[in-house]
Amino acid sequence: MTTVALSLQPDPRLTPAAIGRAATLALYDELSLTPKPGLVTLIDCGSHEDMDAHTFMRSLFALRRYFAQIAEGGFGGADFALLERYGIAAEARMLAATGGINTHRGAIFMLGLLCAAAGAALREHGGALHPLQLRDALRRDWGDALATRSRRPPTLPGGIAARRHGLRSASEEAALAFPVLFETALPALRAALARGLTSQQARLDTLFHIMAVLDDSNLAHRGGLAGLRYAQRAAREFLDRGGVARPTGLQEAHAIADEFVARRLSPGGAADTLAAACWITRVCGGP
Repeated sequence: MTTVALSLQPDPRLTPAAIGRAATLALYDELSLTPKPGLVTLIDCGSHEDMDAHTFMRSLFALRRYFAQIAEGGFGGADFALLERYGIAAEARMLAATGGINTHRGAIFMLGLLCAAAGAALREHGGALHPLQLRDALRRDWGDALATRSRRPPTLPGGIAARRHGLRSASEEAALAFPVLFETALPALRAALARGLTSQQARLDTLFHIMAVLDDSNLAHRGGLAGLRYAQRAAREFLDRGGVARPTGLQEAHAIADEFVARRLSPGGAADTLAAACWITRVCGGP
């Protein structure tokens, strides 16, 4: 399996194009991770019958210019309406590339917003960026628009499931400047890398940290509230036993992945959040 190491050093040559390239690499970071409970990897389809790694790679190829474009938009002071148009066009390209299969809709929204925020922060601060600057840019430049968007009636399955079960939707996460990403995922990833775990081990541990706390509307859509709570409990118990660093950690993760497939569960929101954490590490470096 091909792996790409995560850097703990910020890139001093950041440009909107580099920010976009980091997003594409981060999505590959997520795709290449295994075992991932219920999610597509390079070697299996998880809980999905309509997509595989080839589908994801076609999608990544179709989206690679979008992330640079939206970072450039943030750098140029684009309003939220323009960012939305970029995202809608990117989703159309994704669906054309995959034959109508939704591989990266959540990442188009989440990572797209983050790339725009990085562009805005780069315009204001220049040079190396800090994660707090990304959150500040999200709140300052598009916070009101994101809050308004989060109040729209949901039309997609995940948003409908979140509303039905009283969960915090992806739109509401964005309006809060992605608290699970910045307060759970990124600290978990950096701590795992700092204590010497490999990139793959660190990503896997981080995925379980995210699953333990995120109101993942993909899980709620597929398995109802019971499916979401099962997944959160399984992730917490895995971490409580020591996570991937245990001698039997990978074996236990494989067993959890098998159970997710048996239950047809797929934590797509957690996967997007993991990719976003990998992207921040690539763009901002370590602590």
